[in-house]
Amino acid sequence: MRRAPPLIIGGGPAGAAAAIGLARAGLRPLLIERNPEAQDALCGGFLSWTTVRRLIDLGVDPVSLGAHRVGALALFSGRHGAEARLPAPAVALSRRVLDEALRARARAAGAAIETGIGVRALAEGRVRLVDGGEIHPPCTILATGKHDLRGVARPRPDGDAAVGLRWRLGASRALATLLSDRVELHLFRGGYAGLVIQEDGRANLCLAVRRSRLSEVDGGPDRLLQAVAEESPALGLRLAAATLGRAQAVANVPYGWRACAGPANLYRIGDQAGVIPSLAGEGIAIALCSGLAAADAIARGELAERFQRSFSRRSSVPIALAGWLWRAAETPTAARQLVRAVASAPALGYLVSRLTRI
Repeated sequence: MRRAPPLIIGGGPAGAAAAIGLARAGLRPLLIERNPEAQDALCGGFLSWTTVRRLIDLGVDPVSLGAHRVGALALFSGRHGAEARLPAPAVALSRRVLDEALRARARAAGAAIETGIGVRALAEGRVRLVDGGEIHPPCTILATGKHDLRGVARPRPDGDAAVGLRWRLGASRALATLLSDRVELHLFRGGYAGLVIQEDGRANLCLAVRRSRLSEVDGGPDRLLQAVAEESPALGLRLAAATLGRAQAVANVPYGWRACAGPANLYRIGDQAGVIPSLAGEGIAIALCSGLAAADAIARGELAERFQRSFSRRSSVPIALAGWLWRAAETPTAARQLVRAVASAPALGYLVSRLTRI
């Protein structure tokens, strides 16, 4: 059995931020990650203006990494559309590039990072590894994102749960002209789609859709996307402008869930602390904020339970508001009213963008 300093499970933005925070506090955390190299995780890749500032504070400048600049939000529901400027410039960057940069900063700050190490379960403070080994750290930071860990899994969502889907669209001049400096939300019955160009010119297309809507079609995610494009002419136009990659999926996403308590010495961060509906574009910000907050709590000797309650309160308003918007977005009548409201008063889009920040 290995003994270790503060242990971080997961090398995404949340885990890397926690590692940087702990290292800057004079501790030497150990971060373990199951993948040998950074992956292009199923993620929208949108970094809000608040996220950009936090990344710069961590020593990572997304613009220097080639991030695509985003200045506006476009909303579509059926044949209706609206656009609003964002409160400040945002960017879009693939998770592979972002995760590599954050891990490099964590190493430079003094954190130990070991990749290619899978974790099987966590029980009674002991971390059981896939290879049969164990680590018994003084405290554990759980940063496994949307993937649950045996022994500390989040509750499964009740009822008609959401499924996350992602495609990459090939770079093309026509697609670049259509998207320009915008992040787009295409609202449809049973879900919504987010679309934005990233640093390599390709576009990231992510859907959050109810299982019931997915089960309506034969042929799986690709057939669903075709059906949605028939309902949403603007999305269909964009799909026709570029080649479509293979679909990725993650099931039972517990949008709206927040961790309020848990086992002693277990600090949940990122999607393991709270899952904001992705149409808010604030998932990476929650990852960074919760990672830094956990690092600060550990450095000050704050118990995990107190940290979890505090972060739950801090994230409650953005997550609740994003949940309300999600429910409106997937209901055609409410979605059309939302788009019309933003079209007639673009400042409303600006206000909502601000209120869903953490």
